[in-house]
Amino acid sequence: MQHDLIAQARTWLAEDPDPETRAELAALIEAGDTAELAARFAGTLQFGTAGLRGELGAGPMRMNRSVVIRAAAGLAAYLKAQGEEGGLVVIGYDARYKSADFARDTAAVMTGAGLRAAVLPRPLPTPVLAYAIRHLGAVAGVEVTASHNPPRDNGYKVYLGDGSQIVPPADGEIAAAIAAVGPLAGTVRPEDGWETLGEEVLDAYLARTDAVLADGSPRTARTVYTAMHGVGTSVLTAAFARAGFPAPVLVAEQAEPDPAFPTVAFPNPEEPGAMDLAFATARRAAPDLIIANDPDADRCAVAVPDTATEGGWRMLRGDEVGALLAAHLVERGVSGVFAESIVSSSLLGRIAGKAGLGYEETLTGFKWIARVDGLRYGYEEALGYCVDPEGVRDKDGITAALLVAELASVLKEQGRTLLDLLDDLALAHGLHATDQLSVRVEDLTVIADAMTRLREQPPTALAGLVVTSAEDLSQGTDRLPPTDGLRYHLEGARVIVRPSGTEPKLKCYLEVVVPVADAAGLPAARARGAELLAGIKRDLAAAAGI
Repeated sequence: MQHDLIAQARTWLAEDPDPETRAELAALIEAGDTAELAARFAGTLQFGTAGLRGELGAGPMRMNRSVVIRAAAGLAAYLKAQGEEGGLVVIGYDARYKSADFARDTAAVMTGAGLRAAVLPRPLPTPVLAYAIRHLGAVAGVEVTASHNPPRDNGYKVYLGDGSQIVPPADGEIAAAIAAVGPLAGTVRPEDGWETLGEEVLDAYLARTDAVLADGSPRTARTVYTAMHGVGTSVLTAAFARAGFPAPVLVAEQAEPDPAFPTVAFPNPEEPGAMDLAFATARRAAPDLIIANDPDADRCAVAVPDTATEGGWRMLRGDEVGALLAAHLVERGVSGVFAESIVSSSLLGRIAGKAGLGYEETLTGFKWIARVDGLRYGYEEALGYCVDPEGVRDKDGITAALLVAELASVLKEQGRTLLDLLDDLALAHGLHATDQLSVRVEDLTVIADAMTRLREQPPTALAGLVVTSAEDLSQGTDRLPPTDGLRYHLEGARVIVRPSGTEPKLKCYLEVVVPVADAAGLPAARARGAELLAGIKRDLAAAAGI
């Protein structure tokens, strides 16, 4: 066994094109570190509906140039099998470790396989790549990013020519093509022959961002902005300048790309502590709102002044921003379909219904939301918003930020705030309070065990609320394809439990709806909502054994 492992590692080492990972692997072989080698060679990083994502390092279970070259070769083979020989593949990348190398390797493989490749001019937001695919008439796109994962991770996200991320069966067919790739020596990788795009593709994207705003709308909201050490600053500030908003006050410590993400434990605005520097900047600058992007700028977080919150600033939940943007678009008189994933708040459906608009629920992920027929607006509770589906068929943290700033400006002219509009929505539709129980694990069996336990012994009540129905989503429903998840409907509440598709986490999404008769009843309704969410969280954790 040990001999086989060393032999496997030596075979990998012999064809690894990267001096850094070669040295890393050679040192492990030399040290006879079989435990670490076993972890690196326990299988292969699986290509799924999120593409690839994992920790950087040597070996088939890590993200590295060998794994990326194989992924690119498999994607090229799939595209050619679909009759796309000679088609254009656009490649974007963020500012993480190895991202530029992975983008270059992908361009070389595509060129060598007889496709045309074009690489974005520099590290840019993921939505710029999603836009460029349709703008340039590409047959596919690749974005090298690990989004908001820890610094040691990187990833590889694949889009097809419609500008949407891949879904089944394409993901399985691409995975099979990757598995069929032989020795890397057989993958042709020329030194040149692809195009490096100029700034004109970014200019076209920025010109498109204007389309999300209403002609003549107020543009007075003052913002503090953080890029969370990612690639958003230059694009967001350019978009705000074009639109005529005041220049955002930047969180200086986080404004420039830095793959080490030195000021945050996790570069995700949702994580505790990630927004501390933004709050500190806002207390000095006294803006109307804080806007944050994640490192690849496809997500948008919002915080607002709130005297009732310690420190004077409150982060809005993704569901709150999702509802606010929906209400703003309804007020602007838009038509079309509003869509969200099943883990997001049911409030969107009520807003759409009252406005006479179409409404759809999808599985988790913008790969599903973006495919809804007639989509006008889609969102997901994890800070993802698609506000211009004709331009970007994916979540876009830049255009979402513009729309939030427009809404804040409209309300400011009325002497009102985003919190006032949330109160209006609660009075119109009931108080929709959401929360999440999220458990990060080192051992993935913890997640599998929790799911098994809940399937075999489903809870009959949570926080004193009777479970009226339980659905195993792995069986699929009349409106949804199968997915690994559980959904519980309670009296006045809903719970969904699922493993994360991109991180080693078990995620439980909780929502309670509390009726509220008038403005005087809002504080009591909020207190009741918080009490119920805490009780559901406690009882669900016990039921799942986590």
